[in-house]
Amino acid sequence: MAGTWFITGTSSGFGRLLTERLLARGDRVAATLRRPEALDDLRAAHGDRLWVSRLDVTDAESVRHVVDEAFTALGTIDVIVNNAGFGTFGSVEEVTDEQIRQVIDTNLLGSMHVVRAALPHLRAQGHGRILQVSSAGGQTTYPNFGYYHASKWGIEGFCETVAREIEPFGIGLTIVEPGATPTGFGTALSTAPAMPEYDRTPAGDVRRALENGTFPLSNDPEKIARAMIDLVDSQANPLRLPLGSDTYRDVRASLVARLTEHDAQRETALSVVREDVVASG
Repeated sequence: MAGTWFITGTSSGFGRLLTERLLARGDRVAATLRRPEALDDLRAAHGDRLWVSRLDVTDAESVRHVVDEAFTALGTIDVIVNNAGFGTFGSVEEVTDEQIRQVIDTNLLGSMHVVRAALPHLRAQGHGRILQVSSAGGQTTYPNFGYYHASKWGIEGFCETVAREIEPFGIGLTIVEPGATPTGFGTALSTAPAMPEYDRTPAGDVRRALENGTFPLSNDPEKIARAMIDLVDSQANPLRLPLGSDTYRDVRASLVARLTEHDAQRETALSVVREDVVASG
């Protein structure tokens, strides 16, 4: 049965691929992006099954207005895909205040705006799914991506909370974590000028790998888009969906290391419990 999807950031990358695949199989898509003309070819091919609106997710009022318009125009929206994103590349000293604001405003606050605007509609219709596009960088870290990680770790914590709050309303939420993928993300990164002090550090190594094209991009964007659609079709509702060999490897290693460090501090953690409280665990 055909469904209706609301997708942000549809001019390129996963947003564009999802829109193309869904329209090709007969679904309806509400596609939002900063440059609506980028979807003129799809509008010509698919007519009123594609609803398009200009949207900057950093503008909370605009987000509420566009989400309300989409539900009014389409009636029911089954899936919300929070895909719009922005990447900043540089060590914590190199990145500018403006770049920091842009990555936080887009990836963290922008995604929050979309979820908050959509929830009243999803609750009213009694069903729905939210797919929050994060990355491997929402659970692990790499040099030169500190502010990107801050936005992705932040939105993952937010979404974990939301998932628990909305489950009683029949609404599901899954955090999608793609690994490094050739979608144009690397070339679109907002890069800060290099400081020579970081040249012989891990930050310098990652910068050189990105500049000379040796930074590994091992995942297939078409397969990632297909996996996201297959997840919705299956009606499975995992909290997280890791996608990519690097995501699986790096996130698992990070989780194991964190758990090991956590367990090593058990005695210290329990030592601060009040004397009149019986410690458990």
